[in-house]
Amino acid sequence: MREVVIRNWDDLQREIFEGVWDPVIMRYRTNCVYRGMAVETWGLSHSLHRACAHDLTLENQMLRSFRKYGYADLSTVHSFWQMLAMAQQFGLPTRLLDWSYSPLVAAHFATEDQDLYDQDGIIWCADIDRMNAHLPAALQSMLEKERGNIFTMEMMDKLSGDFDALKALEENEKPFTLFFEPASAVNRIANQYALFSVCSRAETKISDVGCGEDAENNCFKRIIIPKEVKLEIRDKLDYINISERMIYPGLSGICKWITRRYANLGPRYNVPPVQEDESAPV
Repeated sequence: MREVVIRNWDDLQREIFEGVWDPVIMRYRTNCVYRGMAVETWGLSHSLHRACAHDLTLENQMLRSFRKYGYADLSTVHSFWQMLAMAQQFGLPTRLLDWSYSPLVAAHFATEDQDLYDQDGIIWCADIDRMNAHLPAALQSMLEKERGNIFTMEMMDKLSGDFDALKALEENEKPFTLFFEPASAVNRIANQYALFSVCSRAETKISDVGCGEDAENNCFKRIIIPKEVKLEIRDKLDYINISERMIYPGLSGICKWITRRYANLGPRYNVPPVQEDESAPV
């Protein structure tokens, strides 16, 4: 797996935009999606595994309770996958992993938690085309027919109505992971430029599928954000309006942003930049 350690904001820009020029259409495009995490050593375990490793079969009971007690907000949601995406966005443990089309949104999540500025952060980059090469042939054919590489809600509803139907699509009982984009039913999904990965089995991690034995077959790249540059990245993201105020629309996001913006973080975590002496002889 390729791993890069950045030293500053400019390094981050170079790394995330490396190789995105497409000479065929003469546009800047990439097949990667991104996931930011505050601690570099955190892996790609989904929240269901972290919360219910003792009994993953609790997944169905939790979703049933979410649907039952959240009926007032879910009464118009008829797609299983849309309901699942909303559960993930509002904090229910699921087998989904959040990703973003935006590397800078991922950088936000890697630098958001001010209590973890003493630890290195990470941006995971996943190559969608390489991941799709591990899909069952029928699913690859479906993407080719649609001329896409991400499943839409309509495609998800067509191919399976629940987890059991998804697992039934496996070839030779080989687990797989696919990416799908939910409808923007809540503003935070749209603002986070969000999509999700889902594994055909609750016990499977996306890294179990996408981490090949050599660089050519590996689907991931890791961009490490050292703790020494976390606050620089964080402050510069604010200047381009990537902050809690945009990521979490509403009063709660505004309050998170204000709290962090006025925290006394500089003296604790920032190293003053070296100033050139303009009076020194050339």
